[in-house]
Amino acid sequence: MTRTELKSKRPKSFIALRTAEELHALIDTVPDAMVISDHDGAIQSFSRGAQNMFGYAEHEVIGENVSLLMPSPDREGHDQYMHKYLETGAAKIIGIGRVTTARHRDGSTFPIKLAVGDLKLADQRGFVAYIRDLSESRETERELHTLQNELAHVSRISSMGSLATSLAHELNQPLTAVTNYAHSARDLLADPSLENIKLVREAMDECANQALRAGQIVHRLRDFIKHGETDRQVASLGRIIQEASALALMNGDGQGVDFETELDAAADEVLVDPVQVQQVVLNLIRNALEAMHESRHKQLRVQTERVASRFAQITVADSGPGMNQKVAERLFHPFNTSKADGMGLGLSICHTIVQSHNGKIWVEKSELGGTAFHFTIPLAEVENGQD
Repeated sequence: MTRTELKSKRPKSFIALRTAEELHALIDTVPDAMVISDHDGAIQSFSRGAQNMFGYAEHEVIGENVSLLMPSPDREGHDQYMHKYLETGAAKIIGIGRVTTARHRDGSTFPIKLAVGDLKLADQRGFVAYIRDLSESRETERELHTLQNELAHVSRISSMGSLATSLAHELNQPLTAVTNYAHSARDLLADPSLENIKLVREAMDECANQALRAGQIVHRLRDFIKHGETDRQVASLGRIIQEASALALMNGDGQGVDFETELDAAADEVLVDPVQVQQVVLNLIRNALEAMHESRHKQLRVQTERVASRFAQITVADSGPGMNQKVAERLFHPFNTSKADGMGLGLSICHTIVQSHNGKIWVEKSELGGTAFHFTIPLAEVENGQD
């Protein structure tokens, strides 16, 4: 059948769907957020899902720059990135998708799955963004689950004496996932409809996947203790921090927190095991969020900068109550913790990972009033002999 014949077969109602009202009614049926902007970034359409997600009414954002929905530093760099894409066609998000963070009307940030498409209608060009909130949707938690468990199973210990305790710590996430999926499958079987049976099969598949990941944890811990080596590759430090931030802010943990990132472009390309470095950043952000749990003002800042021409330095600073000096002196030792129910392994594991990258990690008082953790990792160009 020719293309002309195919066009003639289309229902007339499809061809007639051209008015703004009809198009907007169609967009409003999408459960996730959908935002359409022109080539300059001005918002042209804001779906009902977007209004619910971001807290803005559509009339409040029409004509505003879409960067309104982004936290720093994405907000400041958005226009430059879009203009570069229009000029060169080089895309970092468009047509690719990524896990990142978004900014609510009240200033709080939350993790999202973002996909952006290039939109062309007649002689008009723009962009359409599909946004899924990863902090509230149970179904989309699976999209981050793989990343969470990869982060979990790369934690390291430096001595055989703490291997058993560290394994228990690392295996907790995948084993918890297996338990949750098994319980969900059991509950679904109470109503064995065709749809529920399909969901049960998916839950069983996830159980199997998490069991395999538990085996991978044991394998990678054993290899690291035996060889003390890391699998390094050139990676974007900004991307590592964005994904770790999104994971840390899941389940509403960032509610009421003034969260910001300041990323140095000169310190972006690093030669690291990206999953291990994500584990360090994730642990430090979660520690900061826990430290500020009882604080009236909650401010969290993640910064990167190039130091000594050889390393990238990452700082995670909070406005919490600060840290006892005696605790700080032994902070990176195994089984030393300030948490009532903590095992004292998280920061020890961070220390081991940073050391394996020839870096260092330390803690000091934060200018925000709480604690600031700093650690360094090697720049890619230095390791490749270009410095």
